Amino acid sequence: MPRGVPNAGFRKTKNFVANQTAVKAQAPAAPVKVETVEEIDARINERFEVTGDLVDMAIQGTSRAVIISGPGGLGKSYTVEEKLANWDPKGLRHTIIRGKILAPDLYIMLHKHSDKNQVLVFDDADNIFWDDVSLNMLKAVCDTTKKRVVSYMTQGNLYDDDTATKLPKQFEFHGSIIFITNQDFDELITRGSKLAPHLQAMMTRAQYIDLAIKTRQDYLVRIRQVIKMGLLKQDGLDDLGQADVVNFIETNQETLRDLSLRVAIKIAAIRKTHPTKWERIARVTVCK
Repeated sequence: MPRGVPNAGFRKTKNFVANQTAVKAQAPAAPVKVETVEEIDARINERFEVTGDLVDMAIQGTSRAVIISGPGGLGKSYTVEEKLANWDPKGLRHTIIRGKILAPDLYIMLHKHSDKNQVLVFDDADNIFWDDVSLNMLKAVCDTTKKRVVSYMTQGNLYDDDTATKLPKQFEFHGSIIFITNQDFDELITRGSKLAPHLQAMMTRAQYIDLAIKTRQDYLVRIRQVIKMGLLKQDGLDDLGQADVVNFIETNQETLRDLSLRVAIKIAAIRKTHPTKWERIARVTVCK
C-alpha cells in the first residue's frame, strides 16, 4: 500500500462526511405522480370490473374465497349482490350474512352451505377475524388443500335450526366464500395491527382486492360513476336533478357528514320532493 495511506484505506474526514451528507440532502426528491380525474375514473372502474370477475370465480367454484376491501357506502355490496342475484334469483344457492356472527353460528352456516355451487357472503362481519375459533374454521374452508375439512370439537352438540338434526363434529366443505369488508388489510398489516397475522393468513388463502378508494377525489369520482350508471334515475330523478345532486356534493364536500352513495340518495329524495327549496333542506340535514 502506498506510503501515508492507512491500512483501512483513505480516511473519511469530518469535512468529507459532512460534504457527502450535504450532497445527499440536496438530492431532489422523486416527483409525486398526480392522477387526473380521468385516470382515477379508469382505475376505480377497473377495480370494480375485476371485483365482478372475482365474484364470477366464486360462483363457478374456481375461487374458494374472495376478499373485497374498500370504504363503506360506495357500491361494494351492490356489485356483489347484483352478480349473485342474476346467477341465483331465487336465493337458493347463496346467503348474505351481515353483522356479528359467533363461532357456533358460523359452523352451522358453513355446514348449510357446504355443497358445491353454494356461495356464502359475509358483509361487514369483521368480528370473525378476531375470534380464534372462527378464524380457524375460515382457514380450513378457504384453504388450498384438496380436501377442506372444518371441525368444531365442543362438548355439547350443535343442531341445524331448519331440520333440528344434530350436526357432525366435522365435515368437508365444497362451497365458496366472499368477504366484504371496510378494513384495509394491507394497511393494517403494514401498521402491525393485532389483527395483522389473521389478515395475512386469510390473504394467502383468498383472492384479495383493494378497491383503492382513499382520497376525497376518489370518493367523488366513484359517486359520479354510480350516479351516471343510473343510481338516482331509478328513483325517478331527471337529468337536471341528478346534475344538481352531483354539484351539491362537490360544492359541499368538506362539510358533508358522510361522503358516500347514501348521502347522494338522501339529497336526491329531498331534491325530488322539494324542487324549489331542496338546497336549504339538504344543507341543514346532511352538512355539519
